[in-house]
Amino acid sequence: MKLTTASKITVLRIALIPVVLALMYLDFAGHMYWALGVFILASASDFVDGYIARHYNQVSNFGKFMDPLADKLLVISVMLVFLDWGYLPAWAAIIVVARELAVTGLRLVAVEGGKVIAAAWSGKIKTASTMAGFCLMMLPVPGVVRTVCWIVVVVTTVYSGVEYFVKNAEVFR
Repeated sequence: MKLTTASKITVLRIALIPVVLALMYLDFAGHMYWALGVFILASASDFVDGYIARHYNQVSNFGKFMDPLADKLLVISVMLVFLDWGYLPAWAAIIVVARELAVTGLRLVAVEGGKVIAAAWSGKIKTASTMAGFCLMMLPVPGVVRTVCWIVVVVTTVYSGVEYFVKNAEVFR
């Protein structure tokens, strides 16, 4: 299988995940700024590979599978570090993971019925809010800022998850 440029960028995003995690845990001057930079690069690659796939007709089954998986792996990996550090409560992480699994399941059921569920705007806002919130949480900010960040992540996560199920309820009929 020959990978498209878009798929290569997706694979790069997956390869950057252990780099982000290692940089988060390493203890040297500026390690979190390096982690933040790699996280921003990985997050931005999501938008770049999507643009390239659509604009240059590089949409593939590999990309349809790996792109959302890469996003979930990146978010969940960094979120688990924040959980380990006490930056967010476990129940908040559970909500985010549950939403990701539920929407993925919804999409699988829809595909079985011949329907493709495209990403909704609320899902894009959720992704942007999560990435921005995680970027702030990597910086030396007061605890109240981190709390506001994870609250925004949870609220946008819940909203987008509910919207996916409400708008696609016919999938279960």
